[in-house]
Amino acid sequence: MVMTAKELISILRRNANPANVVGMARYGISTRNTLGVSIPYMRQLARAHRRQHELALALWASDLHEARILATLVDDPQQVTATQMEAWVKELDSWDICDQLCNNLFRRTPYARAKALAWSRRKSEFVRRAGFVLMACLAVHDKAAADRDFEAFFDAIRAGANDDRNFVRKAVNWALRQIGKRNPALRRRAIAVATEVAALNTKSARWIAADALRELTP
Repeated sequence: MVMTAKELISILRRNANPANVVGMARYGISTRNTLGVSIPYMRQLARAHRRQHELALALWASDLHEARILATLVDDPQQVTATQMEAWVKELDSWDICDQLCNNLFRRTPYARAKALAWSRRKSEFVRRAGFVLMACLAVHDKAAADRDFEAFFDAIRAGANDDRNFVRKAVNWALRQIGKRNPALRRRAIAVATEVAALNTKSARWIAADALRELTP
């Protein structure tokens, strides 16, 4: 039986765990409107509510941390619009919601590749992170993509490598590593790009390159 957003939020509140919220803060997760409900529990709760677009919109509108993650799990990617993606990404204030949104929902939409590139050029920290997280998610899950589809992502990675904000640089690094792990040809290209990034010689670029080369170099 599909529940309403109000009913699901009530369940989330009953399963609040303040101790988890304290732990989340140590990992840089926002504690604003946060209950501390575990991801495995939310995935279990979402199973009976898949492809419920209106429900997802209501959950997101609640502005409750866990309800927004639940929204990413129950929405229908085929009903997600480019306008919705822009509205949601602009409201991100925590890296975990950003990553769940990209991996659970946005990567499955027809707009994923274009949004990844567009957002990677934005100034806002979490919007820019979302761009690079989307690249990483597509590298892992879009099995039909051709190697050439990732060339523009390499350009974006080079452009974003000097961003020293922690949540951005980690996402840039993640995208580079995941693209490089797709196949031997892309691994060689990713290693070459990492070498170019290292040559930028900024603190952020050096870290991104060194970490990627450590994983991608035999």
